[in-house]
Amino acid sequence: MSTGELLNIQPDELQFPFELRKQISCSLQLSNKTDNYVAFKVKTTNPKKYCVRPNSGVVLPRSTCDVTVTMQAQKEAPSDMQCKDKFLLQSVIASPGTTTKDINPEMFSKEAGHNVEECKLRVVYVAPPGPPSPVREGSDEDSSPDSVSENGHSNVTEFTAASRTFNERDEHQGPTFETSAQVSKVTEERNSAIDQQRRLQQEVELLRRQVSRSRGGISLTYVVLVAVIGFILGYLLKRT
Repeated sequence: MSTGELLNIQPDELQFPFELRKQISCSLQLSNKTDNYVAFKVKTTNPKKYCVRPNSGVVLPRSTCDVTVTMQAQKEAPSDMQCKDKFLLQSVIASPGTTTKDINPEMFSKEAGHNVEECKLRVVYVAPPGPPSPVREGSDEDSSPDSVSENGHSNVTEFTAASRTFNERDEHQGPTFETSAQVSKVTEERNSAIDQQRRLQQEVELLRRQVSRSRGGISLTYVVLVAVIGFILGYLLKRT
């Protein structure tokens, strides 16, 4: 933290986790420790490389203000990861009610007799955060492969066991399905045979009835014929 009479600046240096071809930002917090309005302005030795928002403003009494500094994407890494860029933060007591629109360069002019407080900040490149470390696998004594879930062994084992059980179940159920189909087929054939036998019996019975009626008709005709012949013979005999 950089401490002045007007503002406390935290942190006291701009740290950028440097990465090629990527914009990187860091923040400054300005704390007004006075009962006055404090105007500030941020300057840099390399304005094309950095973007500061806000680059000027007013910090109200006993309040804070955050400033974001963004470094543009870089195509090349500096030698030894050292940066010579610097920032200058100027602050001055402003009139009560002053707003950002009221800020002008003359307010920070020492030649005009203003008491300007300055704080220099250097730029530091730091290593970017590395990828998360992999989860360590348990030792053979502590856990078996089936009980390890972090590296995925447990899921593979459970899947293999479930597949084996499913396959065994299919093997057991396969003959059952075939047997059921055969039984159904035999049952249908038996029912069909019974229906055919029943129809044959009905046809035979019908034929029997027709034959019986035919026989009955021949006998009656024969009796009638014999009676008629007998009657005629009797009649002739009586006449003779």
